[in-house]
Amino acid sequence: MPPETVRSIPANGSSIFALISFLLLVLGAGLVLLPLGIVAATSFLPPATAGKVSGWSWQSYRQAWLQGSFLLAFVNSTVVGLVVTGGQIVTSALAGYALARLQFRGRQALLLIMLATLVIPFQMLVIPIFLVLKWGHLINTYGALVLPTIANGFGIFLLRQYFQTIPIELEEAAALDGASRLQILWRIMLPLARPALTTLFLFTFIGEWNDLFKPLVFTTRPELKTVQLALAEFQEQFTNDWSLLMAAVVIATLPIVLLFLLGQRQFIRGIATTGIKN
Repeated sequence: MPPETVRSIPANGSSIFALISFLLLVLGAGLVLLPLGIVAATSFLPPATAGKVSGWSWQSYRQAWLQGSFLLAFVNSTVVGLVVTGGQIVTSALAGYALARLQFRGRQALLLIMLATLVIPFQMLVIPIFLVLKWGHLINTYGALVLPTIANGFGIFLLRQYFQTIPIELEEAAALDGASRLQILWRIMLPLARPALTTLFLFTFIGEWNDLFKPLVFTTRPELKTVQLALAEFQEQFTNDWSLLMAAVVIATLPIVLLFLLGQRQFIRGIATTGIKN
């Protein structure tokens, strides 16, 4: 067998493997996007005509937006999501940096306790949280939607792991120049941890946007209605009108999809590099 033929066999085999992998990826993407395509196609049908061929129309979106009071729900979900996300970034950065760099007694025990909170479902804590909020007169306020999740063990662990990938020599050089711990965290660690911060922002904001449990349990005032609560109430009112329902689903989902598309590069980088030590 000529040497050229021997050298071409691995290349051909690699091309076939790459082609099969590409086809499998396309098939998987098609299976994932098919339900989304059905939802989007149904949402463009006029109200009460879903399943019938009657042309395309924006009427379902207009009617769903007005009847579902989604403008108020968008404002509430955005405010709650941004406040909770900001609180988690601050608390996670401070606690994560302390657990990653500071040496103090009980650090490992504190880390284990923090990790143990990740396996406790939020629903198991709802009664004590409700009693605390009631004692503080926070039921039916924004505080009831913000305070229960303003700190999270996942964010602390995520930033701790990322801080450990940053060379400690950078901090030592800054300390020699007279920088304090907070200055090192603010000027060196946080800028370098931008992928992890973006990941935490996306996880937290998307989680708050999709949360139905807190507004359902801790609020009853219509002016505190969030997107998911508005969507649930809309579904009860228009159970049989699939075009309106699908339009409401697209309205509630589109902001999160756009947000993820904008931050996907930093998100993937943050997930890929977290936990890797130099």
